[in-house]
Amino acid sequence: MKREMGRYKMGLCFSDKLRMNRGAPPPDVVTAFVEYTEGRNHMTAEQLCRFLVEAQDETEVLVSDAEKIIERITCERHHITKFLRHTLNLDDFFSFLFSDDLNHSIDSKVHQDMASPLSHYFIYTSHNSYLTGNQINSECSDVPLIKALKRRVRALELDLWPKSTKDASATLLGGWLPPDLQAKAAEMMKEIFMDMVYFPEAGGLKEFPSPEDLKYKIVISTKPPKGNLKRDKDSESDVSGKASSDFSDDQVDDGKTEEETSEAKNEEEGFDQESSNLDFLTYSRLITIPSGNAKNGLKEALTIDNGGIRRLSLREQKFKKATEMYGTEVMKFTQKNLLRIYPKATRVNSSNYRPYNGWMYGAQMVAFNMQGYGRALWMMHGMFRGNGGCGYVKKPDFMMKNGLGGEVFDPKAKLPIKTTLKVKVYMGKGWDSGFQRTCFNTWSSPNFYTRVGITGVRADKVMKKTKKEEKTWEPFWDEEFEFQLTVPELALLRIEVHDYNMPEKDDFSGQTCLPVSELRQGIRSVPLYDRKGERLVSVTLLMRFHFV
Repeated sequence: MKREMGRYKMGLCFSDKLRMNRGAPPPDVVTAFVEYTEGRNHMTAEQLCRFLVEAQDETEVLVSDAEKIIERITCERHHITKFLRHTLNLDDFFSFLFSDDLNHSIDSKVHQDMASPLSHYFIYTSHNSYLTGNQINSECSDVPLIKALKRRVRALELDLWPKSTKDASATLLGGWLPPDLQAKAAEMMKEIFMDMVYFPEAGGLKEFPSPEDLKYKIVISTKPPKGNLKRDKDSESDVSGKASSDFSDDQVDDGKTEEETSEAKNEEEGFDQESSNLDFLTYSRLITIPSGNAKNGLKEALTIDNGGIRRLSLREQKFKKATEMYGTEVMKFTQKNLLRIYPKATRVNSSNYRPYNGWMYGAQMVAFNMQGYGRALWMMHGMFRGNGGCGYVKKPDFMMKNGLGGEVFDPKAKLPIKTTLKVKVYMGKGWDSGFQRTCFNTWSSPNFYTRVGITGVRADKVMKKTKKEEKTWEPFWDEEFEFQLTVPELALLRIEVHDYNMPEKDDFSGQTCLPVSELRQGIRSVPLYDRKGERLVSVTLLMRFHFV
């Protein structure tokens, strides 16, 4: 009995010691340090380089790169300005692994081919980009435009409305101007954008320019004036003439319309103009990617080919109908042409639809309300963290190619498992400084747990969660999850942390979404973001990613 009691007391002491050292490195980190230092107390640059190559799968790293990491970590941790030490101790090594700057979870550089036509990319796109809040009566401002550009949003929606004084300077670029103000609009655009405006040579585009072609350029896309399509046969008319097969969603097979919003009416109607005014032609000439309407129905809009390029805009519910009726045609359309989807009119609170509905069918411009927040917007942020966060993500090759019989990728098809992703959630830190303590239960420390899962094609969608770590600001979970993936190229890893708070609703404590195809293998630092997608200053998870 005394021996059993002694063992019990020793167990308590050991457990208490672990609780006191919650911020200590996880066992996997200690094991890696011991293995690569061969049991010594310090890790050299050569040993760190070997760890990065073998355990972290960073095949191009050099010893000189490891030396720079050691210099940075030791100077920061030991508050010195002169580099004296040439090795890392265990705490230094642990600090390096937790550093998002030095040990990021996805590639931070642009690494995809940027020389293909725009139709080959998912493009970061916003809807009603100038609004500061809801879609009905919120203020217009340049602040959300600036914010969107800083996020690397590549397609902004601006509106031009005539004032009662016939002034074209109301807001910017949706095409709501009568003919007498189009010349003024053209002058405004030329004055503001100058030589940054991109437009093709006479004769029109046979395929879209590439992101590389468009560096430091602005492309204008809107409804061209109808009169220009009817009137001329010269080169300027040809440029807009391609718009005759650009389509809007508002007239479908039965010819009837839904939701008479101003955006839909603009896409459908436009201003009729018969004048051959040179300024009018100049306004039309500035429109590189024209849009139009589908007078002969949605199916023809998706299948007609006049040799030029086209852009089709669909509301989210019309897009859903298009995929249900003409899924194959939608996929083939997006191989060459641009497809834009935008939120339905009833989303007055600036909410959003699920972006994967568009991405799975190759839609390049999944336009989102950036004014709100929620899981749909978190997915959007996650997708465009890919490719160095440049705002363009190359579509997978299988979406751009047809099979021998003309078959295309079917996101609803039952597919074999292509890979398995193992995700281990070690621990987290930073909530005591990244959040105000009033965000959590006033009477005790938080009870954190992490939700980890996949969003993508239907077969890959799943969410799992860790146990609760009770009453601690530095939770230690050390739990591993396994995800079998059929289409990893389109999958996002979703991560959310919550504070268990029964009987009330659990408190949100941070989130992120990461492209599965961009995950860097090994033990990685994963920074978290708030509800609106802003970086939480110091809140970080330590995780491990491994593909088998």
